[in-house]
Amino acid sequence: MLPRVAIIGRPNVGKSTLFNRLIGRRSALVHDQPGVTRDRREGEARLYDLEFQVVDTAGLEEAPPDSLAGRMKSQSEAAVGEADLVLFLVDARSGLLPDDARFAAWLRRLDKPLLLLANKCEGREAEALAAEAHALGLGDPIAISAEHGLGLGDLHEAMKAALGDPEREASEPEEPDAEAEEGPLQLVVLGRPNVGKSTLVNRLIGTERLLTGPEAGITRDAIALDWDYQGQAIRLIDTAGLRRRAKIKDGLERLAGVDTRRALRYAHIAVLLLDGTQPLERQDLTIAENVVEEGRGLVLAVNKWDLVEDPKETLAEIRRRVDQSLPRVRGLPLVTLSAKSGRGVDRLLPAVVKLYRAWNHRIPTAELNRFLAEAVARHPPPAPHGRRIRLKYMTQAKARPPTFALFASQSDALPDSYLHYLENGLRQSFDLFGPPLRIRLRGGRNPYREKDR
Repeated sequence: MLPRVAIIGRPNVGKSTLFNRLIGRRSALVHDQPGVTRDRREGEARLYDLEFQVVDTAGLEEAPPDSLAGRMKSQSEAAVGEADLVLFLVDARSGLLPDDARFAAWLRRLDKPLLLLANKCEGREAEALAAEAHALGLGDPIAISAEHGLGLGDLHEAMKAALGDPEREASEPEEPDAEAEEGPLQLVVLGRPNVGKSTLVNRLIGTERLLTGPEAGITRDAIALDWDYQGQAIRLIDTAGLRRRAKIKDGLERLAGVDTRRALRYAHIAVLLLDGTQPLERQDLTIAENVVEEGRGLVLAVNKWDLVEDPKETLAEIRRRVDQSLPRVRGLPLVTLSAKSGRGVDRLLPAVVKLYRAWNHRIPTAELNRFLAEAVARHPPPAPHGRRIRLKYMTQAKARPPTFALFASQSDALPDSYLHYLENGLRQSFDLFGPPLRIRLRGGRNPYREKDR
């Protein structure tokens, strides 16, 4: 198991910039506005030959425990408690503030392995200010610039000494796991702001891992959590709420939306969380359309179901609107639940796993062509200009999502309505309800058409 390293400090000292530098990509949101990071964000990091799990945290601020800032501080404290090493960042440009001294005193009491980093040391003036950090009583500060990659060699040596031999786990290799090599099920939770996404994720994993509360828009980064459900490895991704672009006026919210859409592109299955106490909005349907367009499996989850006054009518209206807007994926899995009370949540993961298997399903070519022959016998394709379109054969080009190649004469004349007929038949014959299906038409060369040219 990789050692865990937590990055902590007051707001806007560069924690997320250092996190991105260590994992080698722009993952955590970075913005001039303080307090951008709210939940813990984790990633696998490498610093030269040193590999570790790094945790980005919210800025430490003194605040009442029941406030948003107080709940953010609790999450950061939990990250410190689980860490093998703590990186405490201070801002060398702005100098030490009272909060730095207060949190340094707290860290000394914890008796945790700790390194003090003076960030933003790009110039001589900042390096001079870094000397102030000695007053914190946490040892010699390491001068770095997370933005420009300065001082990482010194950080590497200090981390290596603090963590011990990085090869200590390699002496006893584990047996390879065939299923693990395929990678976990990437499950992303989507929805409008304040529908209960983080509450649902906490309920699923059984711990208060993510910040929740009545304030809209608490989650900003897409937060990934590795988890196991009945032997199925899952990477569970909580995301920021998505609003219509016209309503987004804040640059930070726009960045959060980009992060959410990137999480969707790498996902396998998406859970779209709806608010059962509010009418289905156009934005809900737009998110659903984006999921299908990306070729991801989609599960609809209706939250706050214990507060719905007319469950039967509400469910029928949701079904009607979704089928009307997404006619190509009729029969989407739909689960009603209450993330707050836990009612119905136990039905969500079985629906996700079943859809994941359908999304990965491969059908032998012989079975596909038996299906095609029966479908054509029941309903022959049209005969434009008096010449019947001939469907030659069908094969599955790939899974994830199931994609089929259909070879036909006059392929450009086959109407969409006939492709819809074949899609519906594939779903019914092979139990492929839920995932998007794609049929790619392939036509043979027409020597007469080429001769005319």
